[in-house]
Amino acid sequence: MNYLENLFGLRGKSAVVIGGTGELCGAMAEGLAGAGAYVYLVGRNKEKAESRLEKMRSIDGQGEFIPCDVSQKQELDQLRDRILEKTPNIDVLVNGAGINSPTPFLEITEEEFDRILSVNLKSVLLSCQTFGQVMLEQGQGGSIINLGSISGLNPLSRVFSYSASKGAVHNLSKNLAREWAPHNIRVNILVPGFFPAEQNRKVLTPDRVESIMNHTPMDRFGDKEELIGATLLLASANAGSFITGTEMVVDGGYNCMTI
Repeated sequence: MNYLENLFGLRGKSAVVIGGTGELCGAMAEGLAGAGAYVYLVGRNKEKAESRLEKMRSIDGQGEFIPCDVSQKQELDQLRDRILEKTPNIDVLVNGAGINSPTPFLEITEEEFDRILSVNLKSVLLSCQTFGQVMLEQGQGGSIINLGSISGLNPLSRVFSYSASKGAVHNLSKNLAREWAPHNIRVNILVPGFFPAEQNRKVLTPDRVESIMNHTPMDRFGDKEELIGATLLLASANAGSFITGTEMVVDGGYNCMTI
């Protein structure tokens, strides 16, 4: 085993990637698979999952798709049981299910607000309970990576419900990191800057894009593959062994700008 593989390799590990059929978490799943983990892609879109699995196989990665509505505890319990029938251990959990809406504040309905918080926040709480319990019982530690947002650091205009949900994800993750640190279960927040993806394309109007670029020192959007390095660092029990409760920001410098 070479030096880098010893640091970042995940051979023999199992990773559950919730939202793995999406663009950002799909790239993260590919990275985990490429590092040797067996990846369970969790989502609702079988066609997208098959496309992602094909890409994983092209780099000698292994994994499979399991459909699940992660906002429902019963379905998460069934997901956990199906995975534990296939593997004795769950080492990495990625929580990346997410939806967004640019609805003006006074037009936000209770239904829309509840739907966004259910997918973006409730699913994180429930999956951390479900798979965190497994990690606790295994007694071998683990890594939980919750997908945050720069709107979880500072609110973004036009996405009120989304910003509220991500702010709560950041808070929940830090609190849980403190709770489970004695058990060597590390909980971190991976914070993407602006990466064009299905959930945010409808808010990327020309004036919005101009504003983003004016605030991003690297003057471009992120590419989804640029999340892989941070993912492997946080997932690795070696390279990331002393990292917990942190917000790992990958944003081209967006968050360091003030004026």
